[in-house]
Parts: sequence; C-alpha cells; structure tokens
Amino acid sequence: MSTELLQANELHKVDPVFGQVSFDGHEQVVFCHDKDTGLKAIIGIHNTVLGPALGGTRMWNYSNEWEALNDVLRLSRGMTFKNSISGLNLGGGKAVIIGDAKTQKTPELMRRFGQFVDSLSGKYITAEDVGMETKDMDTVREVTQYVSGISESKGGSGNPSPITAYGVFMGIKAATKYQFGTDNLEGKKVLVQGIGHVGEVLVDHLTKSGALVTISDINEDRLHEVGAKYGAKIFTGDDLYGSEVDIYAPCALGATINDDTIVKLKAKIIAGAANNQLANEVVHGQILKEKGILYAPDFLINAGGVINVYSELAHLTKAQVMEKTENIYNTALEIFDFSSKNNITTHQAALSIAQKRIDDRKKELQTK
Repeated sequence: MSTELLQANELHKVDPVFGQVSFDGHEQVVFCHDKDTGLKAIIGIHNTVLGPALGGTRMWNYSNEWEALNDVLRLSRGMTFKNSISGLNLGGGKAVIIGDAKTQKTPELMRRFGQFVDSLSGKYITAEDVGMETKDMDTVREVTQYVSGISESKGGSGNPSPITAYGVFMGIKAATKYQFGTDNLEGKKVLVQGIGHVGEVLVDHLTKSGALVTISDINEDRLHEVGAKYGAKIFTGDDLYGSEVDIYAPCALGATINDDTIVKLKAKIIAGAANNQLANEVVHGQILKEKGILYAPDFLINAGGVINVYSELAHLTKAQVMEKTENIYNTALEIFDFSSKNNITTHQAALSIAQKRIDDRKKELQTK
C-alpha cells in the first residue's frame, strides 16, 4: 500500500475537527505555524454575534496537539457565554500556543503570533491568559492593534488578574449568601487550589474578610511564600477533594470536578477562578445539584478580567470597571434563584441566560 493511502487510513481513525466533542458550531478555527520562531498556535473563534471575539492567549506545554485543540475549543466557547452574561458587546474566542512559557517564549514568537492575530482583521482580539504576562501583550501590540490588556504605561488597563480575583470574591460572597443566608465569610473554611496571579489576590481578599484559608499548589516554593505572606494554612493531606471545608475554590486548570473527585467533595460551595471546572457540564452539574453543593458558574464569576480588558475597547473608567465587576454578586444571586425556580443546574441557568442575549441579538441583526 502506498504511503499516501496509509496516511489517509490513519486519518480516518482519528475524529475530525468538526467531530470533536468540544466543537460547538465554532465559526472559525485557525492553525498558526511558523518554522523560524517555532510557533505552533491555534485560535478558536466560537461566536461573533455580540461583537468581535475577545479572549486571552494561553501558552501551555500540551502533551499533544489534539489536547491543545480540545482546550481552545472549550475555552473559546466559554468566552462566548462569559462575555454575554457579563453584558459585554463581545463574542467569544481564545488562543493557545503550544510550548513551555518559561523556556520557549520569545519576543520573536510573540510578534509572529501577533501577525497571525492581525491577519484576522479584528474578528479576534487577544489578551493574556495562563503562561502570559502584560509585557507579552505589549510585544504583540507592536504588530497588531487587536490586543488588549497592555501595560498602563502604554495606555492599557494593565494586569487583569486583580480584577478577576475581585469578581471571584464577589461570586464567593454571593454563593455564601445563598447557601448559608449571609455573605459574612468570618470563620468560613475555604480551600484555594492554585495560587497564581489570581489565586494569590483571592487569598488576600478572603483572609481580610476573616475566612480560614487553606492553599494548594504544585509549586512548593510559591506555597510557602503565599502561606507566610497571608497566614494561610498549607494543605498537606492526601485527599484534597475530601477536605472538610465550606468552600472549594479551584483557581488552577479546569476539569477538577470529574468522575473521580465529585464523589469525594464535602464542600457546600464550589466557586473559583478556573475555566471549565466541570469535566462534563451536564453530568457533573446535575450530580452537584443532587448533592446540594452550590456551584457558582466559572464563566460568570471569573469575568472580572475580561471586563477589565474590555475597558480599553469601550473606554470605561476604573470606577465603571469595578462597578461592573462588583455586579457579579447580583448576577450570581439571580442565576441561583433562576436555577431553583426552574429546577435546573446553576450551569444550565447561566448558559440559558447568556444564550438568550445572543439569540435576541441575532434576531435583531436578521430583521435589519
């Protein structure tokens, strides 16, 4: 058999892009490759009904390219609903760069990535995410205007992490209000998993509110640094998910609520900064509901960062950004109430509200 036929047969054994579980009618998926800089990136544009697709760029050392594709599809879809439920005139998109951010990221690679973003003529606007920093967005800005979250010294909104953390804190307070009858966090036991830029600021807010904070992270040095700085307890047990806490706040990578972990959970609230916390939105969302665990939809309560970078496009003041982020508290309570009244999961409730805004806008555009 010829090499060409062998290759074709192998391709048939792999699910096509359009057949991926995470593919959800995405408008466009762009594969970017540059041999000179070593760039391998994927840009996912899920939906642009409400406006140009805005979402951060994540650099991660994926085990294979299919894993990277699955991640960008899930993340870009999540941005559609995040931007919609936050009341922003933006669609959903995301980008991933395959590689080690500590050893493989270079200014040349970032500029080449920026050129790919620029080739989309504004359909996708990028920003920072895991593995990226504000200075990287400044580099991207050298070759394209379609980037947000640049340094304040260059006229941008700066690091979005503190605003993201504040929005998550508002979501935690709303969930505490709904679950326990008061949003007073004094004495509440909170486990924060992942203490990066967002997680650390969240720990600061929680400790100042009187919560008893336990932290977990794969970086031991970081653990001890943050633990000493805020007086947080470092998790040392064997079973993280079975911890006797009131609130579990996942702030690292997604899918920590899965078949293996969900049966162990003892927390009464799940509210954190990580994207796509439910490995299976339908199955695990329903199990949480049946167990009486209140889940604060991640794409709602971690929206502070995108609100912050949106301010560059909409020319919002710092005060307006904080007001919009603080309103996550009220929106979360509305979603919890909607979920209860309609006997659906909180994730379904948030999705339906976000989808309605998109559908309404689509009808408006069709009648023009």
